[in-house]
Amino acid sequence: MEKIGNIKREKLVFKSRVIISIIIMLSITLILILRLFNLQVTKHDYYVEEALGNQMQNLPITPIRGNILDRNGKILATNEFSYILTITPEKVTNLNETLIGLEISDLITYEDIKKFNKKLSRFKKFHNIPLKFNLSESSVASFLLENQLPGVEVEPYFHRVYPYGESSAHLIGYVSSMSKTDKSIYDKKNYNGTNFVGKTGIEKQYEKLLHGQSGIKQIERNVAGRIVDTKIITPSIAGQDIYLNIDIDLQLKAESLLGDNRGVIALINVKDGSILSLVSTPSYNPNWFVNGITVERYNELSSNEDLPLFDRSIKGLYPPGSTIKPMVALAGLELNNITIKDSTFCPGYYKLNNYSRKFNDWKRTGHGKVDVIEAIAQSCDVFFYDLAFNMGIDQIHDSLSYFQFGKKTGIDLPGELGGILPSREWKKINKDEPWYRGETLITGIGQGFMTASPLQLALATAAIANKGQLLMPQVMMHSQSKNGDLFEEQNLKSNQIPIKDINNWELIIEAMKQTVYGKFGTAKRLNNKLKYSLAGKTGTAQVFGLDPEEEYIAENIEEKLRDHALFTGFAPIEDPQVAIAIIVENAGSGSSKAAPLARELLDEYFIKNPVELNTLN
Repeated sequence: MEKIGNIKREKLVFKSRVIISIIIMLSITLILILRLFNLQVTKHDYYVEEALGNQMQNLPITPIRGNILDRNGKILATNEFSYILTITPEKVTNLNETLIGLEISDLITYEDIKKFNKKLSRFKKFHNIPLKFNLSESSVASFLLENQLPGVEVEPYFHRVYPYGESSAHLIGYVSSMSKTDKSIYDKKNYNGTNFVGKTGIEKQYEKLLHGQSGIKQIERNVAGRIVDTKIITPSIAGQDIYLNIDIDLQLKAESLLGDNRGVIALINVKDGSILSLVSTPSYNPNWFVNGITVERYNELSSNEDLPLFDRSIKGLYPPGSTIKPMVALAGLELNNITIKDSTFCPGYYKLNNYSRKFNDWKRTGHGKVDVIEAIAQSCDVFFYDLAFNMGIDQIHDSLSYFQFGKKTGIDLPGELGGILPSREWKKINKDEPWYRGETLITGIGQGFMTASPLQLALATAAIANKGQLLMPQVMMHSQSKNGDLFEEQNLKSNQIPIKDINNWELIIEAMKQTVYGKFGTAKRLNNKLKYSLAGKTGTAQVFGLDPEEEYIAENIEEKLRDHALFTGFAPIEDPQVAIAIIVENAGSGSSKAAPLARELLDEYFIKNPVELNTLN
């Protein structure tokens, strides 16, 4: 009986298992049917498109970058048709073997492979990753005839070129490969497919105008992956051309005048703030950076003691020296600290009560009795020590701030620095020290903590020429589409410095005129056969301090510790057109090393823009 019971139980268990198995099989069959229905019916169109996607692909069309031209239409930066070698990792069986094969074929070098591996992580596997730019036509022809490497292609593109090489490199700037930071800054949709962006200068400042608008194309590939058809869906829009106020002929002249010296020349139009010339030397060749500068060359540039990569025109901050004296004198006149009739006796030094140190004049024998015009023309330090002492640092700071010292000028170039206009507050914040009387004196002659860029000095000089109109400098004149439509035209931007008595401004202009034409003027050598009227101010800025009894002998001092030579000026006096500022690092006297360069560049300007010479009184 017990055996019969077991048989019945076993049959029941078996039957239940069969039922469960049938249910499971029916469920799986139903799921498979539903899945097939979903694939074949519900999502039929989707998977058809996916299948076509293996043959069709939408790719960005990189727009042609706009040109950069000078005020006369001479091309400063342009594009040349060339070829780029690309590789798509997902279509390559063995990436390393493919790279080695390309190296063996002399299409790429080991350096190209290193650069590629370094930037590989920035791209997706399905991207066409640049491997080598600017291929020669012979390399392209050889590749097209012999290439059997899937995923490796040659594509046309426009290669950035700077025809003038080292000339104006800091101002124009250069383009180079996009970095991770660049990709996070710029619009991903518009820059999809873009390899190069502006890194410095005008190329960076007006990147979005120069770049243009990307388009979209659809390509069709065959089974082997070769492109067999291309269709333009959305055409790209070329970048705008940027016309600069710069005159490349004046740039070349200014660079030749500076030669191998470290220095800056800034020439601006006093009517509207247009930058006619802005030169920083030494320079570098921007063409080196376009396709990726070699490590050796970059190290050579970055380790060069003369700092060729450093833009001195907007980032170089120097003691303005005596070029600041016209502004200090103007402040003294406007605030009634001095009058045209006041004079100071200069014995060759200045002494403060209860102060042990002597403050020497550059002329150790002294200038004798001088008024404000003579003090500027002869650059008498003692006169300005006394004026600074009577004004105090607060009045000096507030008055010079009207000329934008200590602030950025707002020039349309990236990376500008503002310089230092010292005050009690500035020193407390930055040095955690009180202000001393002696520091007021040396601030009055443009020494001590005060620094300014050459561009700031040119603009301050232009403000005197304009009788208080302080201009915002402009490098770009306008932008223009490939169809000739004008955009982004320059607008005059200026601030008016408060004027209490216009006669004070006229007096300062007369003093700067006497610097060039006066019997004892520090720049009197400039007026020989001068065909236009010129007002100016020489300056010599100390790099380090001397003991009161120590004599400055350049030959006994290390070259980079010698005085800077400066000159500022404007011309013509009766109807000012241009203002100029020059700094030649460690060259010595401004009257002998900087002023003659100003004369030569202004001669060049007025040959191109002649004026009628009025007889000077």
